[in-house]
Amino acid sequence: MAPNATIYRLELQVSDMDRHYYAEHNLTLAQHPSETPNRLMVRLIAFALYAHERLEFGRGLSNDEEPDLWLRDYTGDIEQWIDLGQPDESRIRKACARARSVVVVSYSGGSAEIWWSKQAAALARLKNLTVLDLDPADVEAAVGLLERGMRLTAMIQDGELQLMSDRASVALTPRVRMAPTG
Repeated sequence: MAPNATIYRLELQVSDMDRHYYAEHNLTLAQHPSETPNRLMVRLIAFALYAHERLEFGRGLSNDEEPDLWLRDYTGDIEQWIDLGQPDESRIRKACARARSVVVVSYSGGSAEIWWSKQAAALARLKNLTVLDLDPADVEAAVGLLERGMRLTAMIQDGELQLMSDRASVALTPRVRMAPTG
């Protein structure tokens, strides 16, 4: 953890009807001093969307060799690599070579559109890549749920994520820009 990180403790109840995954996760999120609240919330959203008992946060911003989140099997092989934002093509290619499945979650609106228009053709060759886009207004609304100690419920059905606290609720529908075929 970074020395000046802000720590968030979270009890996350996940009910994913699309994947038939139901579990409670007690998480500690360390917000790097250079990390925005929006990016922190996108990390949490990505965790909810891909929740698994072995999914864990990587060192992300402080380590170029690790993703923002990853799922490793019991031998240490990377099953799933999840990056946030707009990583460059070489990073994505390298991740696709190292992991069975790679997910990129973009969340910055107009600049994500520009990034995608430049990267789409090159990334189309990668058969284990999924690219999702979150609406920046939805992410901003979800930031309103952030508290240093929080309890959230994440319900996922038909591709929509509903994040609920005891005081508010936010619905997000990730747009799938690219997904593996077959």
